[in-house]
Amino acid sequence: MTMIKSMTGFGRGEASDESRKFTVEMKSVNHRYFDVNIRMPKKLLGMESAVRGLLKKNIERGKLDVFISYEDLSQNTISLSYNPALAKEYLTYFAHISEEFGIENDMTAFRLSKCPDVFVMQEQPVDEEELWKLLETAVLKAVDQFLEARREEGERLKADMLEKLEVMDGCVDFIEQFSPGLVEEYRQKLLAKIQEVLGDVSVDEGRIATEVTIFADKICVDEETVRLKSHIAGVRDALEAGGAVGKKLDFIAQEMNREANTILSKTNSLELTNRAITLKTEIEKVREQIQNLE
Repeated sequence: MTMIKSMTGFGRGEASDESRKFTVEMKSVNHRYFDVNIRMPKKLLGMESAVRGLLKKNIERGKLDVFISYEDLSQNTISLSYNPALAKEYLTYFAHISEEFGIENDMTAFRLSKCPDVFVMQEQPVDEEELWKLLETAVLKAVDQFLEARREEGERLKADMLEKLEVMDGCVDFIEQFSPGLVEEYRQKLLAKIQEVLGDVSVDEGRIATEVTIFADKICVDEETVRLKSHIAGVRDALEAGGAVGKKLDFIAQEMNREANTILSKTNSLELTNRAITLKTEIEKVREQIQNLE
């Protein structure tokens, strides 16, 4: 069985060798789609696409912020390059200037070294394949921790939603059992009102039956309660099955909310109204939690 995962989570991973160290941190909040923002050193930007692909394989939904830091621990990352041809050219021109203008040629080796590009500091090339392997390891460690945090939070949300589904089942059962009594109650009140007005005059039972039928049809919520029971069972089954069920459950919650609103619009009983309000409140709570599921 695949576990339910929340869309909120945090993960951290490190990977290093004798000369380099990567640290990857990631956090996320709920979002309808997969949306990732990666911050990493400029020298690693060529690997951003590979990192993004690695994340996409493991994460389906959520707004994800990823922070990648890189430390070069080696002592030989910079080399000094000397350009003798350029130095010789500088000296030739300095000699020409001295001779042409009759001024002293006071060039020294130190001064010559300060001339542009005589000495150039160069960053040593790196093995990009080895660098990626190290970065990949750090990313996967962060992803593992991140997904575990999502699973733990997802299980807490699941347990809470299952409790709320039990409350909702109770509300629907009450509405189903209480509703039929309203029709008979209406019939007795109607008879009493007619007798109060007409006294001993005989009552047209056919007319009474018609009025009661119209009333019963008006307040009937059988279809709504049947659909609600089906939706509640669907949410429970999806939670137990696990996986990325957020979008599916969000749709079901909308349908449940629509049925609860219909029941509220039909009822004229305080008891049913209160129970329907409780039902609607629990549906809203579940719907809010569903927004955090992957």
